[in-house]
Amino acid sequence: MTRPCVVFDLDGTLADTSGDLLAAANTCFRGLGLGDILEVGRDSGTALRGGRAMLTAGFERIGYDDMAQVDIQYPVLLAAYEKDIDRHTVFYDGALEAVQSLRGHGFAVSICTNKPEGLARLLMERLGALSLFDALIGADTLPTRKPDIAPFWAAVDQAGGDRGRCTLIGDTLTDHTTARNAGVPSVLVSFGPGGAEASALQPDVLLEHFSQLPDLMINMFKG
Repeated sequence: MTRPCVVFDLDGTLADTSGDLLAAANTCFRGLGLGDILEVGRDSGTALRGGRAMLTAGFERIGYDDMAQVDIQYPVLLAAYEKDIDRHTVFYDGALEAVQSLRGHGFAVSICTNKPEGLARLLMERLGALSLFDALIGADTLPTRKPDIAPFWAAVDQAGGDRGRCTLIGDTLTDHTTARNAGVPSVLVSFGPGGAEASALQPDVLLEHFSQLPDLMINMFKG
């Protein structure tokens, strides 16, 4: 029997991963003799858009004209990130409690992220939370990634979720567009680096704290 399903984005939604991502990017810049270009806070939103976005932003900031280095340095960034993936990363307040509450109320819960699946699984294992989720779909699990709907539906299906009773919890335009493309409610968090953007997108629900989520989902799908 299928269950109502809540699918979570990872970076910027469940957890603030920006510190470790920025540290990995700065490893690349230091290797080129450029020093630490990116900063926590100032560049946290860029970090949550991915490795190439960080490298591009850093090179553009200092007027570095060899943009071929973005692709050259990307594998270096991934290796640095994998080596030190959980030094600064923390779950947002109430995130795991909300996941556990949803499970207790009979919901399937899963992750759909544009982080490579191997890195996403490694991070969740290091943080001791992988077992809380019924499925995890990453950027390279399927041939396409969000905002294509295939990864979202895979996250629902592999968790044993009901396609007629599901939603995506995210923080960016990518997540909002994915939900709209799939025809499911768009729930965006306001507390991450992308909070201002999330509000401007006018999702179906703007989540201010994870403590609101269980009752919201119960009323939406089981009420």
